[in-house]
Amino acid sequence: MTVEASVTIPGETFSRVALTRSAVGLLDKLWLLHGPLMFHQSGGCCDGSSPMCYPAGEFITAEADVLLGVLDISAGTPGADPRPIEFWMSREQFEYWRHTHLTVDVVPGRGSGFSVEAPEGKRFLIRSRLMD
Repeated sequence: MTVEASVTIPGETFSRVALTRSAVGLLDKLWLLHGPLMFHQSGGCCDGSSPMCYPAGEFITAEADVLLGVLDISAGTPGADPRPIEFWMSREQFEYWRHTHLTVDVVPGRGSGFSVEAPEGKRFLIRSRLMD
């Protein structure tokens, strides 16, 4: 089971981002600890395959970023209040990855830098596949 993101790029009709069940489980826990969350995927020096998860609004986005989708971690829970998580990517990185679908998963290990999962002994990881 995966949770697919809503479509946010004008003119597109397909989701670009999804969450695995494991990712949703960790995000549920992190939401309770930190409140609303967001992801940013950069192409910078700090493990470019690991999306960084921040409290919503803590990482400032701008014209140099693309909103790839909004993921609702309450999807599949009847009666639950929506818990949207925006997934952003640097525009420069998007130029390289524009033909891929990204799935956020969780693996054992320490999260990157300032990403909120760092103390949990797990880290988020991107699994990508070419889109049809």
